[in-house]
Amino acid sequence: MKRAAFFLLAGLVSVSRLSAVEAAHASDMTPVMAEAPVVEKGVYHVDGLRTQVVFSVTCLSFSHYHGMFSGVSGSLLLDSAHPELSHVALRLPVQSLMTTAGSVTEALWGEDWLDARKYPDAEFVSTQIVSEGPSQASVSGRLTLHGVTRPVTLHVHFVGAGTNPLDQAYAVGFEARGTIQRSAFGMRSAMTAVGDDVKLTLTGVFEKGRAGQDE
Repeated sequence: MKRAAFFLLAGLVSVSRLSAVEAAHASDMTPVMAEAPVVEKGVYHVDGLRTQVVFSVTCLSFSHYHGMFSGVSGSLLLDSAHPELSHVALRLPVQSLMTTAGSVTEALWGEDWLDARKYPDAEFVSTQIVSEGPSQASVSGRLTLHGVTRPVTLHVHFVGAGTNPLDQAYAVGFEARGTIQRSAFGMRSAMTAVGDDVKLTLTGVFEKGRAGQDE
């Protein structure tokens, strides 16, 4: 009995020591977090090589089909201290769309879907930005797609910022997610086979003062 009591007491002491160590580590971490650098404000331009727009839509109700757009261009006016004063404008060439099947890609370029020849570009222009925390924001704007303009809200997560070691340009990165209804943009083909909801994921990288070295 005495031996059991000894082991129980030793265990309690070990737990208390562990808690003290964890608390010390937590207190050590606080100053580091408080000293995180502020993201530089200014005018940024899209890094088209590292910016992608991925879409996902249900197919025949039992799978999700994905595709990707590239060649995005545009600018970001970033005010990190006052995110609500920031502004973003993006443009992507519709014919940059790629899927895993050439026949599907060509069909989506066609008149029954995106009609890339008639509507070669899609555009998004922000109208309101609301901060939802240190690294989150809700970005509302106007999306023009297939010749139709509709309001869209994107939920944006700040990924990181720093100097690109390859070109020495200061860059910021974000990921944005949102959902649109393709029927709202006049694309109603195969509604029984292909879902109406289209989930969008934008991975955006912006470099400061690139396209005209304007600040």
